[in-house]
Amino acid sequence: MKVLLDIKDHKADLVMGILNDLPYVKTTPIKDKKTEFLDGLREAVAEVKLAKQGKIKLQSFDDFLNEL
Repeated sequence: MKVLLDIKDHKADLVMGILNDLPYVKTTPIKDKKTEFLDGLREAVAEVKLAKQGKIKLQSFDDFLNEL
């Protein structure tokens, strides 16, 4: 049987931990398009902050175009 659960973010780790401890339950987290977009946006903002602090160097636009 498959069941889809909607769990609040702050409780997700707890519930997933309990479910993963059960030998007869297999868990597979899924993400919707909105969540994937927001995660990508958060990563991009974090990279820009690191670049502004001089901790990483971002790829140039010309290098990006050359990869295509």
